[in-house]
Formats: sequence, C-alpha cells, structure tokens
Amino acid sequence: MKGFVIKSLLLLFVLVTGVLTGGYLALVRGVPQIEEIKGYMPANGTKVYADDDTFVGEFKIEKGIHVPISKIPENLIRAVVAVEDSRFWQHKGVDFIAIVRAMLKDVIARRIKEGASTITQQLAKVIFLSPEKTVARKLKEAILAFRLEKNLTKEEILELYLNKVYFGHGAYGVEMAARAYFGKSVSDLNLAEAALLSGLVKAPSKFSPYSNLDKAKERQYVVLKRMQEEGYITKEDAGKAYKQPLHLSSTRYELYTQNYFLEYVRKYLEDKYGVDTVYKGGLKVYTALNMKMQAAAVNALQNGLRELDKRQGYRGAIGHKDIDLKEELSGEKQFGKVVMQQGDIMTATVITVSDSQARVKASGISGSIFLKDILWARKLIDSKEKVIKDYNNLRLYNILKSGDIIRVKVKDMIGSEPVFTLEQEPLAQGAVVVVEPSTGYIKAIVGGYDFNKSEFNRAVFAKRQAGSAFKPIIYATAMDNGFTPASTIMDEPVSYSTEQFGEWKPENYDRKFHGPTRLREALAYSRNIVTIKLLEKVGVDRVIKFANSLGIPNPLPYNLSLALGSLSVTPLELTSAFCVFAQSGTKMDPIAIKYIIDPDKNVLENNQPGGSNVISPQTAFLATSMLEDVVKYGTGKRARAFGRPVAGKTGTTNDYKDAWFIGYTSELAAGVWVGFDNMRSLGTKETGAKAALPVWVDFMKQMFPEAVSSENGDVDKGSFPVPNGIVTAVIDPLTGLLATNETEKMVEFFKEGTVPRAYSTKAQRDYVKKRKAEYGAPEEAEHEVD
Repeated sequence: MKGFVIKSLLLLFVLVTGVLTGGYLALVRGVPQIEEIKGYMPANGTKVYADDDTFVGEFKIEKGIHVPISKIPENLIRAVVAVEDSRFWQHKGVDFIAIVRAMLKDVIARRIKEGASTITQQLAKVIFLSPEKTVARKLKEAILAFRLEKNLTKEEILELYLNKVYFGHGAYGVEMAARAYFGKSVSDLNLAEAALLSGLVKAPSKFSPYSNLDKAKERQYVVLKRMQEEGYITKEDAGKAYKQPLHLSSTRYELYTQNYFLEYVRKYLEDKYGVDTVYKGGLKVYTALNMKMQAAAVNALQNGLRELDKRQGYRGAIGHKDIDLKEELSGEKQFGKVVMQQGDIMTATVITVSDSQARVKASGISGSIFLKDILWARKLIDSKEKVIKDYNNLRLYNILKSGDIIRVKVKDMIGSEPVFTLEQEPLAQGAVVVVEPSTGYIKAIVGGYDFNKSEFNRAVFAKRQAGSAFKPIIYATAMDNGFTPASTIMDEPVSYSTEQFGEWKPENYDRKFHGPTRLREALAYSRNIVTIKLLEKVGVDRVIKFANSLGIPNPLPYNLSLALGSLSVTPLELTSAFCVFAQSGTKMDPIAIKYIIDPDKNVLENNQPGGSNVISPQTAFLATSMLEDVVKYGTGKRARAFGRPVAGKTGTTNDYKDAWFIGYTSELAAGVWVGFDNMRSLGTKETGAKAALPVWVDFMKQMFPEAVSSENGDVDKGSFPVPNGIVTAVIDPLTGLLATNETEKMVEFFKEGTVPRAYSTKAQRDYVKKRKAEYGAPEEAEHEVD
C-alpha cells in the first residue's frame, strides 16, 4: 500500500511537471529570443531633406524619431521613472512588491484600480507583443521582461522605452512628443514640460493639454509630487514648475505642413525602388522642398478655405455639454496657463452669452467673443448648406448657447486674456503647387486642407476641369499661328449643332455680347464666345498638340468645348504648363527630388534642372504679356494687391464646381485649385477670382512681404524680359489697327513681321462702335468674372 502511494505521488509529480513544462514551452513560443532582443535596432528607413538640407521626415517601419539617452534630459528620465516605475533601478524586470501593493489597493477598492507593469514590461508590450489583455500575454510579458533585464542595461532599456512609448497626437517617442507639444527638441525641455509629457504616458488622450488643460495640469502635479517624494526635486522646484506657463500654442500642426510633399516623394520612391528599399534601405533623399514656401502655402490655403466656408454660413456648434456655471465662473486655477498666440485655432466651450458678447473657455483660459467678430455667422445653414435661418439683426444668443462646443481663433490678447473669433472647419478642399520656373524645382505641394483628415493629394492626383484657366493655351496657340494680341474677333451670339447635346448656344459669363474684341481684351475678361471662335479658327488639332507640348497629357476633348476648359487636369500639370510661358518657351522637367544617396554614399539618382524649347520665346512672351493684363484690369485684378508684375489666369467651371488661379512672377509660379471632392457647387459666384485667387495673393505676400503694394506693381522689380524678335507699335484700341492723330492710342507688342499695316479709319471705328452699341456693351468692362 505504501509503495502504491509513493508511485502515485511520483506519477502525479511527473504529470504536474510535464503540464507546467509544456505550458511554459507553449508560452515562450513566439517570445523573442535573447539574440533578437539584444540585437534589436530600428530598421534604417529613408531620411528626407529640404532644399537647405534640413531634415524634414523619414519613411520607416518604426514610428518616432530615435534619440540616444545621452540627449534626453535627466529631469524627463526621472519624471518617467517616478510616475511609471519608481523601483525601476532595483527590480529585475517584474516588480513583485508593486504587484502586491496593487493587489491590496484593488481589494480595498473592490475593482482594478492600479496596475503594476514595470517600464521593462511596458517596453516588452510596446515592441514585441500584442496589446491584448489576457493572462497568457501578461505571462509572456513577464518572461520577456526578465530576458530584457538579463541582456540589456537599465539605460538601454530606458532608451528603447522612451523612444517607443506613445504620447498622443501622433507622437511616438520623446523627441516627437517634445516637438508636437512644445515645438522644440527633447534636449531643450524644462522641468515643467518634462513633467507634463511624463504624465501623458498613462492615458495620452485623457491628459492631453490640447483636449483638457485642467486634467493635464492635475496629472503634471501628480508627476511633480512623485518626483519630490523620490527625492529628485525639492518642494520649491515642484511648486515653481507647476505655476510655470506652458508654451503650447498650435505648434503640433507645424509638424505636418510638409506631409503632402513627403507623400508625393514616398510614392515616387516606392514605385521606383520598392517598399523594402524605402523602409529598410537607409536612403537619404534631398528634395527641392522649401519649408518656408510649404508653410506659407498651407497657411494660405487654410485661410482661403475658411473664408470660403464662412461665406456659405454657420453650421452651428460642433457639440454641447452640460457645464457647472458656478464652477466655470469661480475664477482661474492657480497655475500658469497656455501661452496663446494670435492666429491659434482651438476648441472652446461657451460659458455665458449676451446679445453682444460671449464668454468662452479654451485650453483652460477664459476669453471673449464679440458680436462684430461673428457677423459672418448670421446665416445659419445645415450640413448641405441649405439656409435654416438668416438673421438680419444678429445677436450672439441667436447662434450660441451656454455649453456649446465651438472652434475659435485667437484674434488678439488684451493683457493675459484672449479675444476670440468664431471659426468652423471648412468642408471644401483645395490644393496649392509652387514651382520655380527657371529650374522646374517643385518648392511646395499642398494637397488638401488637413493631411491628418485626408491624405489624398489633390495637387498631384485630382483631375479636375480647368475651366477658363485653359484659355491662355488657346490664345498662345493662336499667337503661334499668325494671330496677334491686336487681332479682333466678333463677340456675338453663336449656335452650334452637336451630336451629343443638340443645339449649343454658348454665352459669356455676364450673358452679354461685346462686338468686335481684341484678343488681349478677350483673354483679360475671359470672353467665352471669342475664345470658342478663336479655337474654331486655329483648329482643335493645333491646340491639343500645343497643349501636349506644354505637358498637358491626353486625352483632351476633341471639340469646341475645349475652349471652355472641359478637359480634366491636375493642379501640378496646369501649373507646370504655365511655367513654360514664364520660362520663355522652355519646358523644364518638374523636379521634386534633387538627388538620392544610399548608405554606401553611392548616388542613386541625380536630377539636374533640364528642359527643352517647346514654343518660341516670342510666343511665350506674348502669352505672358496678355496674362499680365488679366491681372492689371481683367478677372485677375485682385492679384495687383501683391505689388509686383504678375501674369496669371482665373478659372471657373460650370455651376462653380471648380475655382482656379494659376499665376507667376519672374521668380515663382503657383497654382491654386478649390473645390469639393464630390463635385458639388462651391456656391453662387464663387469664381476663381473670389475663391482661389485670394489664396495665391496670401501665399505671395507671405513669401515677399517687401513687395510694394500699388495698382500696377513695382515695375522696376521682377518685370518680364522682352526677347529679341518682339517689337512694339501704337495701335487704336478700338479696332486693333495702327493709331492716327484722331484715335485713342495704346502700345501693343507684336512678333516681327506681324504689325498691322493699315491705319484705323473713321469708318472702321464707327462700325465697331455701332456693333458694340447693338449689344449694349460698354467699350470698357469693369467686371470680375472667373
């Protein structure tokens, strides 16, 4: 009997040992081996640099920007250790004392109140394991933590952890977090900033200062208190840091201004070199990106789209919450606030509202909105822009209620209190492309309002109808085929029979006819009838061939609708085509990437500026000269506000679905497109001149603030050069023929051999006046169309 018991116990022991061993082997299967852990290094991705060799981004599998622990401030290391794992320097990967302490607190609270994962365990989860919450995963985490502690130093573990942990708002690792929240490198963080970042690790969304400053400060206080308890700082240090203002502003958005450009580069690299090379090959890519231009283009487009959106009306608060009015009005918390800057846009809560003033709180700071800064919102609309209510005598309480959650912009700071304006996120989209005509370098690409909300790059991939922005190509083709800027075409009612649409009776934008019209004037005012008749005379074949030579790809509509810009084209393609005019007929290859170097210093790609003459310098100059008049007195006259010689063209498609302005100076070309992704109308009279051109002007003013504002620009700076083979003649602006003492006079440019030989006669002038009078058209139009 005794022997049987002994044998049974031995068998049980073997079975239990086998089960435990099998369970352990099952657990460790899939857990990284010691060699993997010790040799862990992030794969070398592709680093991207701007035109001044500034680092702007990286394509890699691992997220974040790796920094060695030697560059991480001691205060940040201490703050993280104090609040996340105070016994980090003592335990061996798993803190059994912390586990017991956490279990006791959970029992007392009758719920899971406190976790006990060490920094080493968190690192194991972040890098090697899935985030699921199971017993098996926790056991694997513990095994891996022991392996990490056995094979890495504490400093190596901290370096890996601080470069991988998530801080919210897309920021992985301490370097990206420092840039996202404070606009500086991690090495420049002070104690207050280090404590705030360390507090985010536990729950980034909950404790984000952008989402809830009060909770962020409460968490910062906890971190500072823990640092004090651990002896890292004194009570005075903690108090001083807690009261220190935070310079947050909107710096996190500055990280993403170049993302559309980077996305364009990434796609090119993947298509040419493959995904593995891009993400693991350690390439260095030097681009034509100009960071100042990119930031200015983003800013200009966002400003323009917000203004467009406001013209449509106010869609109401983005949310609502119940608030304790007594608590909100009881005074400010005893800590330093966020330092706001003029132009910062943020979310706010309405506290109180009167007829002419509202008190709101944004980022923990109370400020005011005044009636005069909200008048644009008098028209209340739904999500489809249908007018719900139009307040003729608007009062703030008509559209704002206590507890409303709204978007605001800092207009001004009166002492330490901000004055806000009401904002709303625009629904329309847009794109900006900036190209240096002399080199073909693409200096900036903005493919939408906000990359974080829509990564689709409209600047490069959105094929949209060009509308009247295509007309310069037709007029330039005419200059290449015997026409001059002084040539006249009758602007009169016309009718065409078409197979698809039956009888087609095109109209001008103003639905008027203007009789005999010079081509220079017709382009300046974007006259549809003259352009259609010009296309008919020149020939669709010739125009398509000419457009192809400028870089506009096929297919193009093979009919007269081409005169109205019925083709689909991207902003990059159309802007590049205009660059041919700016570059005296030379088509430069568009270049985003200058050169690429591999890890062994081999040059994989070296793109030097190069081009070919596709049209004559004389044709290019005449096109530019006519486009200058578009700006001087035609549809693009708002561009005069820039204050330099500008050539450009507006464009608007049917039902205001697309708005364009492509313009250039002697130094720079920029194209702007505005529209909805679903092709719906931008709104009545939202033309290229109104919706797109202001974006262009805003961008140029940011880039050239020294430009002198005048009616005709600073003609002594940046004038377009006149090539050989161009002559001038004094003509009668009414007939386009040579002037006499009895006519009005204007100077016109011609190619040599194309100057009119006939002088303007009284009979001809009378005929032109008679025909213009028949249509009731003024001799000089002062209207702004597309």
